[in-house]
Amino acid sequence: MSIADNKKAFHDYFIEEKFEAGLVLEGWEVKAIRANRVQLKEAYVVVKNEAVYLIGCHISPLLSASTHILPDPTRSRKLLLHGSEINKLIGKTERAGFTLVPLNMHFSKGRIKLDIGLAKGKKQHDKRASEKDREWEREKQRIVRSAQR
Repeated sequence: MSIADNKKAFHDYFIEEKFEAGLVLEGWEVKAIRANRVQLKEAYVVVKNEAVYLIGCHISPLLSASTHILPDPTRSRKLLLHGSEINKLIGKTERAGFTLVPLNMHFSKGRIKLDIGLAKGKKQHDKRASEKDREWEREKQRIVRSAQR
């Protein structure tokens, strides 16, 4: 079940490969995510000291959050991946010019997971071409529907 999507990622990047990662969260963050108070739009993923972090993800605290904790909505959150996956991501981002973008936050077996994509940036003409393809697919669907009537 999807919680939050980053639609802008598919517009700005070619997604080459996807990985599913766990998140290190605090209690108030889990409650806020379950209440759909999360935004991935400005978020990005970085590799530091052989660990992967989600930066810029905004989780709005609930008003009923604990009184003795000061929530930080945009703190860096560590992502949980296997060592081989982390090594692969380090190699691709440092040598091949790829970047890491968060794609989708969802529930998996009661846990909150984040899909991250290994991506290459699109140029302006690539964005226009993908927009044209999308428009043509919509037009084809309209033609098929009108022909069936």
